[in-house]
Amino acid sequence: MRKPSFNKSINTATDAVKSLSALNPLTIRQKGTGAKAIFALAVVSILWGTTWLASKQGVKHMPALEMAGIRQMIGGSIYLAYFFIKGHSWPKAKDIFPLIILAFLNFVCSNGLSTWGVKYISAGLGSIIGAIFPLWLVIIGLFSSKEKIPAKAIVGLILGFAGVCIIFYDHLKDFLNPDFRFGIILSLIATWTWAFGSLYTKEHANKFNPYFGLGFQMVIAGLSLFFISAFDPKFIPAPNIPWQSWGAIAYLVVFGSIIAFIAYLYSLQHLPTEQASIYAYINPVVAVLLGALIFDEKLTTVLMIGGLVTLYGVYLVNKAFKKTAEEQRDVMDV
Repeated sequence: MRKPSFNKSINTATDAVKSLSALNPLTIRQKGTGAKAIFALAVVSILWGTTWLASKQGVKHMPALEMAGIRQMIGGSIYLAYFFIKGHSWPKAKDIFPLIILAFLNFVCSNGLSTWGVKYISAGLGSIIGAIFPLWLVIIGLFSSKEKIPAKAIVGLILGFAGVCIIFYDHLKDFLNPDFRFGIILSLIATWTWAFGSLYTKEHANKFNPYFGLGFQMVIAGLSLFFISAFDPKFIPAPNIPWQSWGAIAYLVVFGSIIAFIAYLYSLQHLPTEQASIYAYINPVVAVLLGALIFDEKLTTVLMIGGLVTLYGVYLVNKAFKKTAEEQRDVMDV
């Protein structure tokens, strides 16, 4: 009588093994588009989690804004060169101002300040704070949106900030350290500017290739950050930058700005949006675990619980707005 149940269990186990085999890099070229997209998503989930540690390593030996500026100039130049060779048209005059605004919000402020922040706080904590930016979208929506905020988004907002409170409970003594407080403030401002940048992108979507536009944003921001950092008394001339920082910059450019972005684009093209967004919940986990392993950062039960509660809150917010967007599309189709 139990034989059908046993066979069902065997089939379930077999399907699970097949799903895991899709991530095998040794056989990925032999597999279909779906398996390659899942592998690309796994690459994004891991690499963007490790960039927090690379930033942490780099800012130990040079000013954070200078490092962020050099990284963005190099990464952005590679993007521009690629799309220029491919023959893509340059932005029109009317697109220059939106590009400057996005460069300021997304890269000068968000990336620059989050890089500066991990100089004073752990990479794991910085990554968790960086993941909460969707919660700010809900708060902005409460004051500016004429549409009703989904109940699930409100629940997610409450859970998200409850998780942050749990995390900070483990760091109450650290708030006596002015450097720690400064790092937290920088990281929070970085999430605010990313939220405003996301809203601005939605309202001022450019018609040209968005990744070509990304290159322009990175170059504009890179030049701006490098100019600002030149007034820092701790500014280091390029020939004197330690090899540890150059190694971190190279890693961030190659693996963070190029490989991970290409993998993310591929996964976004071949996977449902909700599935492709899973990387956002895996990145902090990778950063926290590797931070504890490589930099001996404090990994406590309170941090893990708070982190999971925060990420679940962010998940509810994302899911609520995706459902609302789908319902709006269905109404328009009708």
